[in-house]
Amino acid sequence: MEHLQWFWGYAKKRVPKLAAGLVISLCVSMLGMVSPYVSGKIVGSIQDGTWEATLFASLAVIVGAAFARAVLRYIMLRVFERASQDLVLEMRNDTYAWIHRQNFSFFDSNRVGDIMARMTGDLDAIRHFVAYVIYGSVENLVIFIAAITLMFIVSWQLALLMLLTAPVIFASGFRQAKEIKPAFFQIREKFSRLNTVCEENIGGNRVVKAFTKEDQEIAKFTEANNEFYNSHINANSIWVKHLPILEFCAGILNVFLLCGGGILCALGRLQLWQLVAVNGYLWAVSNPLRQMGFLINDTQNFFASVDKIFGMVRKKIYIETPEDAAKPERLIGKVEFEQVSFKYDRHGKITELDNISFVAEPGETIGIVGATGAGKSTLVSLISRFYDTSSGRVLVDGKDVREYDLQALRRNIAMASQDVFLFSDTVEGNIAYGDPEAPVEMVEDSARDACAHSFILEMEDGYDSIVGERGVGLSGGQKQRLSLARAFAADPAILILDDTTSAVDMETEHEMQKALKRRSSKCTTFIIAHRISSVKNASKILFMENGRIAEQGTHEELLALKGRYYGMFVSQYGDFAKKVG
Repeated sequence: MEHLQWFWGYAKKRVPKLAAGLVISLCVSMLGMVSPYVSGKIVGSIQDGTWEATLFASLAVIVGAAFARAVLRYIMLRVFERASQDLVLEMRNDTYAWIHRQNFSFFDSNRVGDIMARMTGDLDAIRHFVAYVIYGSVENLVIFIAAITLMFIVSWQLALLMLLTAPVIFASGFRQAKEIKPAFFQIREKFSRLNTVCEENIGGNRVVKAFTKEDQEIAKFTEANNEFYNSHINANSIWVKHLPILEFCAGILNVFLLCGGGILCALGRLQLWQLVAVNGYLWAVSNPLRQMGFLINDTQNFFASVDKIFGMVRKKIYIETPEDAAKPERLIGKVEFEQVSFKYDRHGKITELDNISFVAEPGETIGIVGATGAGKSTLVSLISRFYDTSSGRVLVDGKDVREYDLQALRRNIAMASQDVFLFSDTVEGNIAYGDPEAPVEMVEDSARDACAHSFILEMEDGYDSIVGERGVGLSGGQKQRLSLARAFAADPAILILDDTTSAVDMETEHEMQKALKRRSSKCTTFIIAHRISSVKNASKILFMENGRIAEQGTHEELLALKGRYYGMFVSQYGDFAKKVG
C-alpha cells in the first residue's frame, strides 16, 4: 500500500478538481437516463391518444437533455485532462529532481533505459488512469446502477431478468483483475529492457559500426522487442479470454428483454411504453459490462506503473547535505585523507581503497599514477563526496566533507575526466557550464589555457558552434580540451584532472602543462595520469596499487627509490630512463 500512499500524496492536491469532475460526470450519467424514459412516455401517450398535448414538450426535454449532456461532458473532460496533466507534471518534475539528488551508487546499479521507462511510459499510464479510468469507472458504475434502479421502477420483473448475468460478469471481472496484474508488471519490465537496449545501441552506434556488429545489435534489439511483444500478447490473451464472457452476457440481455418483455406484455402485466423504456435502458446496462474489461486492464496497468516508479524513488539517498551544514563561498583548498578505506559494496565485499593517508596543501599539485583499477579515480571522487568513505575521513580545509553543504562543496571543485560528456549546446555553453554568467573573455582565456582556442576558431561559428550530441564531430583530444576548459572556467579551489591528456599529442600536452602550472597556484590540483610526463612536476606523486598508496614523494624521490614508480618510468622512457637512473 505504500506505493498508493505515495500516489495519494500527489492526487489529494487535485481532489477538489477531481471531485468537481465526478459531480459533473454524475450529472452527465443522469441526463443519459432522460431520453429512454421520455421515449417510453411518448409511446404511452400515443397509445392513450394524448400525444398531441405532450409530444413537443417531450421532444424538447430530450433535445435539452442531450445538449446539456454534451456541454457538461466537454467541461468534465477538460477538468479531468487538466487534473491529470497537472498531477503528472508535478510527479515528473519531482521524480527528475529526485534522480539528480541520487548518489553515484544509484546510477552504478540502475540502467538508463529503466529510468527512462519510469519517466515516460509509466507516468503516462498514471496520467491515463487519472484522465479517463477514474471517471470512466464511476460513470459506468453510476449508469449501471441508475439503469437497474429505473428498470425496477418501470418493471421489477424485467429488472430481475437483467440481473441474471450479473454474478457471472462480476466473477469473470474478478478473475481477470487477478490474472492480468502480473502480466502488466511483466510488460513494464520488458519495456524497460527495450528502452535500455535501444538507448545503448543508438548511443554506441560508432562502436557498433566500427566492429561491424550491426547484425548482432539488431538481433539483440529484435529479441528485446519480441519479449515486449510477447508480454503484450500474454496480457491480451488474458483479457481476450474474458472478453467473450462479458460480450455474451451483455448481448444476451436483448434475448431476456424480448422474450421476457414479450411474455409479460402478452399476459397484460407490462405495457408497451414500459417495454420501450426498459429497452432504452438496455444500453446503460450492457455498455458498462462491455467497458469493464478495458477498465480493469487500465487499472492494473496503473497499479503496475505506480509500483515501478515508487520502487525507484523509494531507494534511499545515502549522501545528503546535513543539518547546519557549512556553506563556504570559497574554499582554501587544503585536502587531507586520514586512514581512508572505501568499499563500493555496502556489505563490504569489494574493497577499493585501503588505509589511504596523505595531505595536499593549498596550491599544491598532487600526481596520482598506477595501473588500471588501482583506485585512482575512486580516491578523487571522495573529495567531491560522490561516495562516502567506509572508514576514515576526508577533510577539506580541516573540516570533514560530510559536514559541508553538498552544493557549496562541489561548486569549489571542478573535474575534467577522460570520459568526456559534452552537451548539445554551443562551444561557449559547454565551457561556461559551471558558471553560465561567466564573461566571454574568461571563457576564451580558459579555452586558450586548455589549448582549445585555435581549433574553436576554425569551427564554422567559432564559440557559437553547436556541439553535436556527446561531442560527435570532435576528436577525442578536442573533447578533452573542451572538458579541461570547462574545468578552468569554473575557477575552482580544487581542480581534479582524471587522465585529461590521454588523447592529445605530446606537444599539446606540454602547452597544457605550462598553462596548468600558471593556474595551479590558485588552486589545489589533483592529476590522475598514465604518462609520467603529466605528473613529474607535481609537488607530490602517489603511486597506487590495489587500493593502497605503495609509494609517495616527488618525481626525483621516487626515482631514487628504484621501486614501482621507477619501473613505470623505465617502461615509458626505455634506455633514456636507464641513463637517468
